[in-house]
Amino acid sequence: DAETFLMKNAKVKRCLQASQMDENLLLEDCNPESDFQDWSWQGNSLMNHGTQSCLSVLEAGRVQTSHCGSLSSTSWDCSSSLLSPLGSSQGYLVANRKGVALDNGRGLKAQWQDAAGGSVCEEKAEESRYFFAALASTQVYDHTAGNATSVLGVDQEELEELLWFFRTEDPSAWNYSVLVLSFMAMILGLVLLGINIVRNKKRKIHLYKEMVQTAQQAELEAKQALMPVQGYSPVMEPWKQERVLQDQRSGGVMVQWKDGTITSLYTGSAEDAM
Repeated sequence: DAETFLMKNAKVKRCLQASQMDENLLLEDCNPESDFQDWSWQGNSLMNHGTQSCLSVLEAGRVQTSHCGSLSSTSWDCSSSLLSPLGSSQGYLVANRKGVALDNGRGLKAQWQDAAGGSVCEEKAEESRYFFAALASTQVYDHTAGNATSVLGVDQEELEELLWFFRTEDPSAWNYSVLVLSFMAMILGLVLLGINIVRNKKRKIHLYKEMVQTAQQAELEAKQALMPVQGYSPVMEPWKQERVLQDQRSGGVMVQWKDGTITSLYTGSAEDAM
């Protein structure tokens, strides 16, 4: 069960007690045997074990007890023995002549201790450790499943969700799965890298061949541009070609004139000799 403690005011040296008749709060002499002076932390709520109700703040800063599951149930922030409504700026829980109320004072009247003189905030830290230990242990949950609502302040469905969230299990299977997936991703990356390298190499070879062909074509065109233009040589008529052949056979010297005619230099001499 949740550990209970007394809430003794550091100034009046009396303990906070829940009324048996109504929802009011009293300051009485400390009595460890009284269930109505026993308080315990249920998360951020303070529950009285005598009435099974929680310390709550109503309108106008009035402090009393109410059902722990009601809308008026208040969560408390505990720091340096000072209690204040969580998320509110109404002040701190202080002791006065009529009982307790909210006030902005931070003196001894706003400090609350347990029976041993320690801060009630230490009891809250201890309760938090107990709560998470209960969530982490299935044996504790099975033992307290019947009174999970009264001990932990949550119903069974919420407790099961918390147990699933804070579960502990062997992560070996998950680690091995991640390792295998990482290895497969590395292999895939290497394959894609090899394909990319081969394609880049082929592309460079193709570009090199195109460059060589272009250079050869350009060189050929340059050579053709530098070649001298041959003289005009019109096609001779067949009878002229036959005459040339006859003149060549006769051993004469042939002369080609500018108009394209070809004559033998020594034709006349040869005829005179005959």
